[in-house]
Amino acid sequence: MTDRSKSADQLKEYSRDKGNPDALTTGHGAPVDNKTDTLTVGERGQVVLQDVMFLDEMAHFDRERIPERVVHAKGAGAFGYFEVTHDITKYCKAKVFERVGKRSPIAVRFSTVGGESGSADTVRDPRGFAVKLYTEEGNWDLVGNNTPIFFIRDPLMFPSFIHTQKRNPVTHLKDPDMFWDFISLRPETTHQVSFLFSDRGIPDGYCHMNGYGSHTFKMVNKNDEGVYVKFHYKTDQGIKNLSVDRAGFLAGANPDYGLKDLYDAIANGNYPTWTLYIQVMSFDEAEKFRWNPFDLTKVWPQAEYPLIPVGKFVLNRNPKNYFAEVEQLAFSPAHMVPGIEPSPDKMLQGRLFSYDDTHRHRLGPNYTQIPVNCPFATKARNYQRDGPMTIDGNQGGAPNYFPNSFSGPVDNRKFALSKTFVASADIKRYNSANEDNFSQVGTFYRKVLTEEEKIRLCKNIAGHLKDAQEFIQKRAVRNFSQADAEYGRRIEQLLAEYKKAKAAGTPQAQL
Repeated sequence: MTDRSKSADQLKEYSRDKGNPDALTTGHGAPVDNKTDTLTVGERGQVVLQDVMFLDEMAHFDRERIPERVVHAKGAGAFGYFEVTHDITKYCKAKVFERVGKRSPIAVRFSTVGGESGSADTVRDPRGFAVKLYTEEGNWDLVGNNTPIFFIRDPLMFPSFIHTQKRNPVTHLKDPDMFWDFISLRPETTHQVSFLFSDRGIPDGYCHMNGYGSHTFKMVNKNDEGVYVKFHYKTDQGIKNLSVDRAGFLAGANPDYGLKDLYDAIANGNYPTWTLYIQVMSFDEAEKFRWNPFDLTKVWPQAEYPLIPVGKFVLNRNPKNYFAEVEQLAFSPAHMVPGIEPSPDKMLQGRLFSYDDTHRHRLGPNYTQIPVNCPFATKARNYQRDGPMTIDGNQGGAPNYFPNSFSGPVDNRKFALSKTFVASADIKRYNSANEDNFSQVGTFYRKVLTEEEKIRLCKNIAGHLKDAQEFIQKRAVRNFSQADAEYGRRIEQLLAEYKKAKAAGTPQAQL
């Protein structure tokens, strides 16, 4: 067949490249004489315990799955490089940016957020967009989404929020009451919810969506001068989104649509690229800014903080093996390099702990020794030893304590990973729920969306919200109305039409 895709012909291409097959062995390398029949007592008797080939096969099979990610379980990965196209050394001393034209290897993982590993790629959901840059100063993980904002601004709310996106613990079904109850009780979600239910809530694959670091980060230059930054990576393929009907069709006909589209694009030589930009805000500007610049539910206006071009992400290689290079690929916002530092963004501060902690549970304490996670452009030298899956020689005979007198690795103060800053304030639990939750949402609705996009947004929200209880609907409408009166009124009217149609027995799909 000549119309088969590259992904469909993967095995055919492997066979062509491989040629003659190798001789089969067990896991410990012994040759296998018969792969189809167990050792039994007579032709119809019991299997014997000494069939070590069978035991080797089954014992491994019983353990070949690792826990899937709690969030971002369904994903696709690829590899390539980052190339510097513009000089930003006045802002950042990181060696990855040291000269125009420099290239650094990268690994990228795209994902949906709420679904399980086997869920469809075309659901309405934020998309993860995580980039690992392998630099000579260590790995830098820029772990973001396809949205510049998020639902919440305090990490203490994160477990509860994710629970509402997952399944009801009794029915094991997605529950509109859970989703909208939380959303309507936490008005800071209104901005992200509006983005999620807009056209960009269902991107057409991974190549046609933007990426964002989302958080505020800090950059430090060689003179120890710092600024706050936000990262944007804009798709060079152009933004494309799926209609609700098309996405619903693909969820059944081709649930791996995004994964297949990415694989085939790279296999056909149509390498997807993204242009990296930064926004820059001085420390003084941050102190005087009219709202909290570290609030993850808000953006920095580009009219005030324009995008500054930095470089290009290029993806030109598919995974050699999905499990080894994508399922085990692990990112953490805590993985920074000299010149890149965290800001006081509360959500970022929470993620600095949670990601590494998750990987140690899912992959083991030595997950950074897995080849795809290894900082291969440099060499890890520390005092961590032992534990499951120690595969790098365990640092040989080097001392495992510090300080020592026997040539163990020493600290180097000139490579300080954090700029000195002053922090002095009362320690207490500050309530951020009542900060400005609606002004940017109103701007998004009135100035960013076209009339057709507004109509689709309101219809998408009402079509989902209608299945929640009526008191939750009213609370949600009140939040949208505070962002823009017309916005809330349109959703309220659609909900009334759904209610009327239900009472009359009219199919709601006709609305």
